[in-house]
Amino acid sequence: MKRRTFLKGAAALGLTAGTSAAHTVVAQSINPQGGPTLPDEIATALARFRETIPVNFDQTYVENVVVPYFLTSFYEGERPMLPLIDLVLSKENALPPDLWGLIYSAWRPTPEEGSTVFLQGLENRGENNLRKRIYFAAMTPDLYKPMYSEKVGAFFDELMDPKFANIPFMRHYLDYYFDIYWDLHLGVKGKAIPAEVREIGEAFNTVLAYLNPMQPIVYENYMVVRKRLDFLRTWIDERVEDISSGRLANPEKTLAWYWLKNAGDGAHFSKKDIVFECFHNFVALSQWGNSLYGIMSRLSENDGDKTVRSSFQKTMSGDFDNANGAPYTPLELFVMELFRTISPNSGSISAIDDARNSAYGESPHRSLGLSFDRDSYLITPHTTTSHSRELWKDPDAFDPDRYREVPTSAEIDEEKCKQIGLARCPFDITSFEVKDGRKVNITNSGFGTVFGVADGKPKPVCDFAGFAPFGFSYRRCPGEQLTIQVFEDFLRKVWKEKIVFRTLPLAKPGRVPIGPGAVIDDDIGFSR
Repeated sequence: MKRRTFLKGAAALGLTAGTSAAHTVVAQSINPQGGPTLPDEIATALARFRETIPVNFDQTYVENVVVPYFLTSFYEGERPMLPLIDLVLSKENALPPDLWGLIYSAWRPTPEEGSTVFLQGLENRGENNLRKRIYFAAMTPDLYKPMYSEKVGAFFDELMDPKFANIPFMRHYLDYYFDIYWDLHLGVKGKAIPAEVREIGEAFNTVLAYLNPMQPIVYENYMVVRKRLDFLRTWIDERVEDISSGRLANPEKTLAWYWLKNAGDGAHFSKKDIVFECFHNFVALSQWGNSLYGIMSRLSENDGDKTVRSSFQKTMSGDFDNANGAPYTPLELFVMELFRTISPNSGSISAIDDARNSAYGESPHRSLGLSFDRDSYLITPHTTTSHSRELWKDPDAFDPDRYREVPTSAEIDEEKCKQIGLARCPFDITSFEVKDGRKVNITNSGFGTVFGVADGKPKPVCDFAGFAPFGFSYRRCPGEQLTIQVFEDFLRKVWKEKIVFRTLPLAKPGRVPIGPGAVIDDDIGFSR
């Protein structure tokens, strides 16, 4: 039975939006498929639910967002002891059903319109996680300095211009954020970004931050996204065509250019997929705001963390960009520890089957005739894994040097896997040579973690379960190193220009949506 069928039955109970005041729902309410009657407590719960739906909510929104939201269950999974997630926990369509309407016009997965690697099971990504490797080809660490750092630096210069000192920072950040977002993806910024594109971006982020579809702010912004979705797709498609045809100057300084060059025949990364990735990254890069706020709050002079400030002082007083033959520079270690402790993405979501039968026989859900769709997801935790006492001796201490003692992705090979007690590596180690003219291969560790090798030199990541902010294994976030490099540039600017953060004495700071599930008091400012 589909959700719309449930809604027909729900309407008989007064569940849908725009109904009159509550009436008593009797126990003999009939299941719309002719099944058993609804018990008193279920009928009563449905009546109470009906009363809470604002009367102005669009009926289609109620059917595709509100009802699925309340029929979805989340379960927290175990903390991994190794940086792996079993393939039985799939990324295929691993998005709560109430959010599909933000990215698909049909309110449900429609892959013929394009898709994202972040919502694909490994079995659908091509051989050896090909889709992930093509995506990552645009974000390998060797690209940052020659292709992206100038854009990022200009963004931070504008963002932290002295004229913006001593005012709430995060609202100001959100006003400029889409300039760097679209400049990195498509080489477009400023007045070249239509108002409609800025509007949908901010509306999308607002929905992700507030989440609960019963809130008017979520409803209003969700409907803005719906209104502008086709416009956004068309606009991105035109900009991708500008890159493909050579009409855009310096196209190699955009993410989309590398996706186009490395997509091969397009079987696993079509032009529609490139368009889709460009706006699905609203989800991934929205976590930059949460990260930025977390860093500023820890460095705040009057309300921050003395240990973090001291560590920053120590790091930047030395040769912070010199790795001295180690896998990471001191500044990179500092940023990694910031992300471990801030953990802007608290977990990795997996789709799981709804068990209709249990060890004790038929489930109550089935025996009561409640055959409407339910969705269940399991969260592999990042935050609690990063703070596990089984993985770190001092998980709550701020210690950037901790990563010197744990393996990198370049070290997890067949021998290492056998050394830790495995019969073989969980993933075969293979290599993908990029097609954009660079001497870069994209390989993987024995745990499935993808990383780059530029001119024969590995550019690894920390392949240890205790460093969990970017996920694990074949599902690890491909934007990890780009994000770390962006925040390294931010901290270089803070240090060089002697920028200081302070909590502002505001009686009633504004509330600002800064990332998924994160709405904060905008009460931090900067000065020199």
